[in-house]
Amino acid sequence: MNIRPLADRVVIKFLEAEETTKGGIILTSAAQEKPQVAEILAVGPGGVVDGKEVKMEVKIGDKVLIGKYAGTEVKVDGEKYTIVRQNDILAIVD
Repeated sequence: MNIRPLADRVVIKFLEAEETTKGGIILTSAAQEKPQVAEILAVGPGGVVDGKEVKMEVKIGDKVLIGKYAGTEVKVDGEKYTIVRQNDILAIVD
């Protein structure tokens, strides 16, 4: 099943959280912070949202920073994805 976002929405998949600290301490899953870097898997077409024209600034394959509590998690075919609005994306990581 494919996910095709609408309007200014973007489908992302968070990159794995660090499992060890810089000092070499192994963290349990409960102690790991939610990752904020994600990869874009699908991008909506943009268009008029809330009466304003929205141009999509991101593209598939970009790595981006996302706010901690942004988006909606969905599970498709056993995989977890998050759908966010483009304005929830804080920055593109080069």
